[in-house]
Amino acid sequence: MSYLPSFRLDGKVAVVTGAGRGLGRHTALALAEAGAAVALVARTANDVERVAAEADELGLQAHPFPADLTDVAAARALIVRIAEHFGGLDILVNGAGTNIQQNALDVDETSWDTILDVNLRAIFFLSQAAAKTMIESGTSGRIVNIASQIGSVGFYKRAAYAASKGGLVQMSKVLALEWAPYGIRVNCVGPTFIDSPLARQMFEDPEIEEEVMRRIPIGRLGKSSEVAAAVLYLVSEGADLVTGHHLLVDGGWTAQ
Repeated sequence: MSYLPSFRLDGKVAVVTGAGRGLGRHTALALAEAGAAVALVARTANDVERVAAEADELGLQAHPFPADLTDVAAARALIVRIAEHFGGLDILVNGAGTNIQQNALDVDETSWDTILDVNLRAIFFLSQAAAKTMIESGTSGRIVNIASQIGSVGFYKRAAYAASKGGLVQMSKVLALEWAPYGIRVNCVGPTFIDSPLARQMFEDPEIEEEVMRRIPIGRLGKSSEVAAAVLYLVSEGADLVTGHHLLVDGGWTAQ
């Protein structure tokens, strides 16, 4: 008898959106390393093709699927195409997201709509399409949405972003309730600020750097690998009893 649940994903098919760079890329490669066949989805073909080549060099199974997920009809067709290509669908990781930093008094309609379309509307309809495919095939699937600590707390210049991520957390809870009878688990991962070129550019303003670091009790930014580890847990059999949860990977930010 083994007391350690398996975190392997051998034989599973995973879709990772936003897989062309950053957190999405790292998560896609982590799931592939765990044994999954991964569909790499992003708007820019060159990005996902580069990650597919990287996976191939590592002996991992990943295939690029460039797509604009804000086009609902295209997103639905994408899920069908991926399921046909790999022979099924077990896991969806919604990692694609965007932000436009603006003071609330300066937020314009275009910025608001862009953020909500990518961070909430597109994720709902892609998840809906994936769930229908899982239900039709009798698959006990896993859906993980990359939310944010900003889905639980506020922060400056992020009115639309906070609305989208808070909405994503609440939407995921509803999906978890409705799809539990089909064996589908739906969860969120909420990262803090991640060490990345974007964060380093933001920290060119020393006041912002000081404010962010002051709020993280552990005293450092997050790593992409730490977010990928949380995703891996939630899509593995080790998290069979976990659904409707927002797993914060935030160094203690929201404990305060």
